[in-house]
Amino acid sequence: MLAAWYETNGTARDVMRVGEMADPEPAAGEVRVRIEASGVNPSDVKTRAGLRKPIAYPRVVPNSDAAGVIDKVGAGVDPGRIGQRVWVFNAAWERPFGTSAQYACVPNAFAPLLPAGLTAAQGACLGIPVMTAHRCLFADGPVKGLNVLVTGGAGVVGHYAIQLAKWAGAACVVATVSGEEKAAHARAAGADLVINYRTEDVAARIETALGVRGIHRIVEVDFGGNLETAMKVIAPDGAITGYASMGNQVPPIPFYPLATLNVLVRPVLVYTISPTARQQAIDDIAAWSATGKAQFAIAARFPLADIVSAHETVEAGAKLGHVVLDIP
Repeated sequence: MLAAWYETNGTARDVMRVGEMADPEPAAGEVRVRIEASGVNPSDVKTRAGLRKPIAYPRVVPNSDAAGVIDKVGAGVDPGRIGQRVWVFNAAWERPFGTSAQYACVPNAFAPLLPAGLTAAQGACLGIPVMTAHRCLFADGPVKGLNVLVTGGAGVVGHYAIQLAKWAGAACVVATVSGEEKAAHARAAGADLVINYRTEDVAARIETALGVRGIHRIVEVDFGGNLETAMKVIAPDGAITGYASMGNQVPPIPFYPLATLNVLVRPVLVYTISPTARQQAIDDIAAWSATGKAQFAIAARFPLADIVSAHETVEAGAKLGHVVLDIP
């Protein structure tokens, strides 16, 4: 099969290679997917660069997300799955071979049916971004009738958090952004109130619109960096759910102010959520997609042979939406 890989950490241009590898064979409980499109996420480029930990395998085929068709199954998997169109997640989590290849083998549960009407490129967007947004929103129950704050509302996770919150009946969805183009992107996703955090007082705008401590759930892109603002707007018994904290990776926790409000702080890492939480996400993603209103912003598509440019585009940080590899 044609695949892209690296054998040491470093820049994409220095370490990434594209060539032929042996076709993988599904182990017991696994399916093999003929990949049509592979999603490139920030975690994929950070792992390749070694920003989290050194490379763990002699060779790594990057990317966790994808969409394609099951063409082979391992022992214990229903042969009726062969021929099903699926989306794939967690392919590269604690595994050496991800989805930057013509074939990838994953546990059966990591290849749900691709919702009807979605393209392979759209399916390649569902894994890390949509499942993260889902978990951050719903880990602590329904959001119907609640006010939700999505920080970084133009990012790929934030863009889906806005959509899912509106789909689930949130009373008001507030999004923070850093510019007018991003504000338009968040509004198009359904945000009711969009605040430019660079030019406006986020807490003051929220208080004017929703009252003192008017936010019940926060989907947080930078827990440490935004904690001061979160503490001003979160309602009693609310929840602050963070999926990243790059501004301050080891922030001090204001225990007694949080305790006084009975606020829940929940860090989320989508790779390690429980099977029950994964299945809830899969079921809800199917229902949300079935509305025909799901928006997928794909900023750039590259052929597998140009995976270096795909990784560099993600690292540059200027894109608005996903980067997807088309697999020949």
